[in-house]
Amino acid sequence: MIGRRLRLWWGGVGLRTRLTAIYSGLFFAAGTVLLWVTYLLTARALNRELVMGSAPAGLPFPGPTPKPAMIAIKDKEDLITQVQQGKEQVLSDLFQNSAIIMMATGALAIVLGYLVADRALRPLHRVTETAERLSESTLHERIALAGPKDDVKRLADTFDAMLDRLQRAFDTQRRFVLNASHELRTPLAINRTLLEVALEEPDASEDLVRLAKALLGTNARHERLIEGLLLLTRSEHELVARRPVTVDEVALGVIESLEPTARRRRITMDRRLSPAVAAGDPVLIERCLFNLVENALKYNVKDGLVEVEVTAEAGDVTVRVENTGPVIPLYEVADLFEPFHRLRERVGSAQGSGLGLSIVQAIVTAHDGQVDASPRPEGGLVVTVRLPMAARPPAIARVPAAAR
Repeated sequence: MIGRRLRLWWGGVGLRTRLTAIYSGLFFAAGTVLLWVTYLLTARALNRELVMGSAPAGLPFPGPTPKPAMIAIKDKEDLITQVQQGKEQVLSDLFQNSAIIMMATGALAIVLGYLVADRALRPLHRVTETAERLSESTLHERIALAGPKDDVKRLADTFDAMLDRLQRAFDTQRRFVLNASHELRTPLAINRTLLEVALEEPDASEDLVRLAKALLGTNARHERLIEGLLLLTRSEHELVARRPVTVDEVALGVIESLEPTARRRRITMDRRLSPAVAAGDPVLIERCLFNLVENALKYNVKDGLVEVEVTAEAGDVTVRVENTGPVIPLYEVADLFEPFHRLRERVGSAQGSGLGLSIVQAIVTAHDGQVDASPRPEGGLVVTVRLPMAARPPAIARVPAAAR
């Protein structure tokens, strides 16, 4: 248990601190070994001198002749005792002084190790800073690390090469979306115009009118599908600019625009809208709320209910849309956010293209928010969207009518 806690603590320590700890630990380990080796060698040398000092009485005493007034040694045992005490004092002083010097040098080694680790990790800091700034709008940035061809330089060059590939991929995708938007919309618009002109012909037969109306419905579904796919692609891109958006006013506009559909299907719409300001793209947020309410009306029952609630709390703007409807199994709720997935219905039917909740999830993800869904026990669905709250209130935050 203690070992696991130590591993967790060590894993949470920064790389520079870990390198400093390793450098310092190695220094103190080497210093401790050196201290004990010096201590043992000194003790061995002093023991050898002590043995020489305890030679037989007929041999001369090594060293200068002591003065009679300074020494009062009467026999050889007193001399051995005094030398032994001197040896212990020398070893004690050696140990204390060496320990003090090692601690002082160790403190200096910690500081120098921290600075050296910072210097060694500086190229990695550049890689990290570049990765943190990286977004779809800043893919042109590169590390461009200069210096010798070491491991860090290879890592920086590999990261730059990866950014080159990502930039080419994003540019290719952006061009494809623009080209697809033009190439797919143009023939559908031409078909719609031809069919509408055919319907205006006074001598058009009933079979031609029925066929033209059927083709117009199919053409409209294809247009909605293409618009949904293009909007889904746009929603998955990162937001370049954010502005304050009054979500309660946007929700009110969405509810008012869908009230005719609710009356036609005899569905009651209940709203509880509190002042709430989110940070993001007004058009995308409006589309997100429109898809939520439209989905609640589309997959409802006659004489059903749709509740729309907007609140602001704990730094988030919460939009909650609840509707009655058929019973939804819990294991199928997560799949509702997948493109072209519809509950027990065929993709491409008159109900829609199966992209409503997928677009909602893409928009919320692009705004750094969260979306959750849960089935109601009596039937229906509850979808909750949380968006980051704006830092300051907006002057004007209504969505243009043309964008709806």
